[in-house]
Amino acid sequence: MSTEPEPTEKTEPGTRGAAPEPEGTGETPGRATDGVASSAGADEGAGGASVADGESGAAGGEAAEGVSDGSVGGGEPEVDAGEGGDSAGVDADGAAKAQLSEAEAELAAQRLERERIARRKAEKQRPVDSGAKLSGKAADLLAAVRAVESGAKPVAAVFREPEPPRRPAQEPVRTRPVPAEATGAGGVGGPTPETMEAVQRVLAEGGAPNALASQVAAVLGEGADEELRADPWQLLRVTGVRPEQADGFARGLLGAECAPDDERRGRAVTVWLLEQAALAGHTALEMPALTAALAQRGVPDADAAVQSTIAEAEALVFQDALDPAAPDPAEDDEEAERPVRILVGLERYALAEESLADGLARLINSVPKEDGSAEDWERAAASAKGSAAELIREVAEGGLVLHTGGRASLTEPAALLTAARGLGLRAWAATHSPLGRDSFSALLQAGLPSVSGSDGATRQDDFPQATGPAGGIPAGTRSVATVAGLLSGAEGPGRDGDGAFDLDLLVVLDAPQLDVETAALLVESLPDGARLVLGGDPAVLWSAGPGRVFADLLAARICPQVASRRPDPGPLGELVSGIGIGELNQVEAPGKEVVIVPVRDAGEAVHRTVQLVADSVPRALGVPAEETQVITPGHGGAAGTRALNTALKERLNPGPGRFGGFDPGDRVAYSPAPGRTLPGRVVGADADGLHLTCAGEPVVVPKERVEQSVRHGWALTAHQAVGCRWPAVVAVLPGDATQALSRPWVYTAFGRADRHLSVVQGAEQTLPRAVAEVPAKPRTTRLPVLLRTQTPTPG
Repeated sequence: MSTEPEPTEKTEPGTRGAAPEPEGTGETPGRATDGVASSAGADEGAGGASVADGESGAAGGEAAEGVSDGSVGGGEPEVDAGEGGDSAGVDADGAAKAQLSEAEAELAAQRLERERIARRKAEKQRPVDSGAKLSGKAADLLAAVRAVESGAKPVAAVFREPEPPRRPAQEPVRTRPVPAEATGAGGVGGPTPETMEAVQRVLAEGGAPNALASQVAAVLGEGADEELRADPWQLLRVTGVRPEQADGFARGLLGAECAPDDERRGRAVTVWLLEQAALAGHTALEMPALTAALAQRGVPDADAAVQSTIAEAEALVFQDALDPAAPDPAEDDEEAERPVRILVGLERYALAEESLADGLARLINSVPKEDGSAEDWERAAASAKGSAAELIREVAEGGLVLHTGGRASLTEPAALLTAARGLGLRAWAATHSPLGRDSFSALLQAGLPSVSGSDGATRQDDFPQATGPAGGIPAGTRSVATVAGLLSGAEGPGRDGDGAFDLDLLVVLDAPQLDVETAALLVESLPDGARLVLGGDPAVLWSAGPGRVFADLLAARICPQVASRRPDPGPLGELVSGIGIGELNQVEAPGKEVVIVPVRDAGEAVHRTVQLVADSVPRALGVPAEETQVITPGHGGAAGTRALNTALKERLNPGPGRFGGFDPGDRVAYSPAPGRTLPGRVVGADADGLHLTCAGEPVVVPKERVEQSVRHGWALTAHQAVGCRWPAVVAVLPGDATQALSRPWVYTAFGRADRHLSVVQGAEQTLPRAVAEVPAKPRTTRLPVLLRTQTPTPG
């Protein structure tokens, strides 16, 4: 591969303010529209995957980043097995006997929280009296449920009515961070050798590969072989197995008894479709969409399959009013019906949404703790400026506040935390990534905005003077954690005797990245009287997990919202702000802040990307290769992360890959749990596993998990890059990636750059079309309805 710069390419007419090109490159500075395009296609919400097709969207083919691969040029993303659900969890006895890895600690904490939520829901379940005026499919489903209640069938799911806000007593979760040297290989309480042998025999009889044995045993537990023999379609519960593969296995076991109308198959495919919908961001599916998807999967009687799934309590069914504000029909009007939509969803997400709505209503309805007088809060607000002052005033009065804005707006939550600490509050912030945590910590400890104006001068006018005895945030005091670290107990203030966070104010940055389960865990962990601020940029990609919590809250308008009036500065800020409103504008880039690199095909895109990272950007702009991040739409394809990482490793850190494909010095993306990515670097390897350093902290990945959870990280997808920023970013838009482009994707990818953005552009005129015409794809959630029924509308 040649490392010499290619001849300078001609700048097309119409370029405004074009500056001299970086030395020896063919880039065109300052052009955001000419020669850059992508066809409108699937956005990040579904990743080009439809529920009807059964393809795993995983929030843009990127959700379980570092775990599942998806080709950006279409087709079905590959899903590596062994990375979903709670299979890496630990039981309570094991936690007392062995130290946990970071991922296991997080999953253990989440399991405890979900068990508490489930117990609470079980205690509060009661018969539902409504539904007498339903007809058609809704009436059939309700009749099926009541048939179960009468004893005709096993216990079933029922239509659930919103419960009054109530917070259960919580048990303390005090998981400690685990040193790198203590994280050994293997999980706690894995399947026994006898179970593995029995499962392997059943798999062999059905013609399935033995490699699935460990995953089947982990998912189905003891007696997995008997359960699989009794219901071969339970194989669909293993991550990565598709219905046609489960059908083949069932034919091998059942022979002539295997039929498409088998009730067991209908239930299994229904649950599988709901799981695929969750990967695409939905917490539930409307009944017509679900039955249509079942028909496409060869289920003869889709309605019967859904009813059977509900009757066996493998899914829940809900009726949500289409217009909650509409009055109920008069009692004497027998013909009138309140319009409703019928939704079906998995229990875990239904409980999470209900718990989240309960917790948010509790925060809104509870009186915040009287920490600091009204006069003290007003003095703190008066010493701030603009939106920062407004944010402080709203937080002083309410338990839940939403804050929106770009990167420059981070000075406002920083001002809030400084003021709160000055008033004696135990105030903490939480971010999505370790890089975001460290950046915001530096901002707080310095007491100065890290965002400079176009003149290069930093400003301090957003930071109020501390009025209390704490005197603000002392240097070296960390009051910022990651969301995952806060929940697991590895970071943050710890928990009190009731299991709630030991704090008075929590500011969650990167709130658009909260899925419903994570958000429910956070809210349920807040003590009564605490204040919660959810902040972030609503234009970025949504969470990798199901739900759109931040967007739903903004739309519901159940609490104060403060929109920052501070724009992101410079050419990059101007470019990204325009994308946020659907415009891909030309920007003047006198300091080479934005450079366009036209390419003809994917091979040239890879070549030019390597040239930019290794040569042009360091030489022309002084940004070293290790501080430049490549972002591309997907893992597969001729210019996906795998192809780009292979080429970048060959140039920047060549080696034989003697540690499972990795060498010391390799940049990597480590995924301790689905949807979470930690940029890091390989240090070495030994019998314990692969040794990494992520955000300055040592991490050991057991050998058996390296292939599933570690990738090379010179090139990332936009979902992997959310919550992080780098001095320089190279965004690669090959021609085969056009279906993956959307306005949120472009906004997120371009917005990861601090000083310089190079766009390697091979998609021609469909990039501006994607920015203008492809917004975030809607997700089906129940949170807006639950919020409206449990919280009053302000004013």
